[in-house]
Amino acid sequence: MKIDLSFNAINKLAVPALIAGIAEPIISATDLAIIGNLPEHSVEAASAVGIVVFFLNFLIWTLGQSRSAISSIISQYLGAGKLDEVKNLPMQAMLIVFVISVVILGITYPFARDIFSWYKAKGLVLDYCVDYYQIRALGFPLILITFAIIGTFRGLQNTYYPMLVALTGLVLNIGLDFLLVFGVEGFVEPMGLPGAAWASVVSQVVMVVMAFYLLYTKTDILFRLQFPFNKEIKNLLIMIFNLFVRTLALNIAINLAMRYATGYGETYSNAYSIAINLWFICAFVIDGYASAGNMLAGRLLGANDYVNLNLLRKKLTKYGLTVGILLFLVLGVLYLPIGRLYSNNPEVRSVFYNSFWLTIAMQPLCAIAFIYDGMYKGMGRMKKLRNLLLISTFLGFIPVLYFSDYLGLKLHGIWLAFVVWIFIRGLILKIDFKKVYVN
Repeated sequence: MKIDLSFNAINKLAVPALIAGIAEPIISATDLAIIGNLPEHSVEAASAVGIVVFFLNFLIWTLGQSRSAISSIISQYLGAGKLDEVKNLPMQAMLIVFVISVVILGITYPFARDIFSWYKAKGLVLDYCVDYYQIRALGFPLILITFAIIGTFRGLQNTYYPMLVALTGLVLNIGLDFLLVFGVEGFVEPMGLPGAAWASVVSQVVMVVMAFYLLYTKTDILFRLQFPFNKEIKNLLIMIFNLFVRTLALNIAINLAMRYATGYGETYSNAYSIAINLWFICAFVIDGYASAGNMLAGRLLGANDYVNLNLLRKKLTKYGLTVGILLFLVLGVLYLPIGRLYSNNPEVRSVFYNSFWLTIAMQPLCAIAFIYDGMYKGMGRMKKLRNLLLISTFLGFIPVLYFSDYLGLKLHGIWLAFVVWIFIRGLILKIDFKKVYVN
């Protein structure tokens, strides 16, 4: 069966994936924007939200790799015309990620104060971190299960239903943020920072229920646990492990950067939290095309269609680069309004404006790296991605970060380290693809 690689076909997958992808960082960014405009202690509260979101992203993206692994396996079996052989795999994968998430939650929950002290949070910021995390973390297992369901839909070449789930969670979270943080006189007492955390948890409950419903009613995936384990479970676990190590290296870079920013003071921490959350939003915009690459590359590899695999690479890098340039231009135009939106503190805005240009200048580089990254996940090349992140983090990002800190570059140094990190990732994957898949 011929696989359609037209512009319309790719965008049919990419655009819903783009919309779904930006929902989570927009939820975090909404929390930041609302908390950053509280009448009292807004800088401390926003710094706490930024730190906790970083740590939660570390857990979610390190342990949530079942999404890419499931998508890769199912898309390859779909391409080979053998989908019936893996219909019981998704539910088994969900059981595994649920057990892991509960164990991790049990380990981190009682030690929240120690964890956020490592980020150099102290005083009121540390208290806010603990309060916010111990509520938001309750939704952690639900996020991982939702990711596994989304991975199943992606393997089936469907990004529409994940988009519906994500948009529902986004709209609900924003509405609850305003309702619970600021309250409604005579009806709902304002909760402040805890209100933002509870808004996220409620949204995650609704999202996982909706995702299960769509999986049950819209697919032929087996909707009950069936044993023995599928023959692909071993491959799935190896993929998840390799992606775990990869994402661990990725999060070492991201969390080290957050630790340094926090160490420079609350003003720098707040300004960096705003910039990095916007960077995450941009990453997920680009990830729409990376997700299309993930789904289509896996299916093409399963069909042994290397000619169209290379054609897909050329098209996606062109589309991704276009998106990266557009992001650069849009953020450049909105440079000043963004600062005013996220903080009412003039010192925070000044630090933000002084370094944010580096964040947006790297968007075209990010586009190339993320497109290749998505395709390699779809093709199951998780070991390659693991080794690449270890190289780019320990031989690129960390040395530049340390040297920049020594020079006193502060946020400029952090973003310079990210530029080097992204450049290495994109360059190595481009070279490897041409070597392995292009005759």
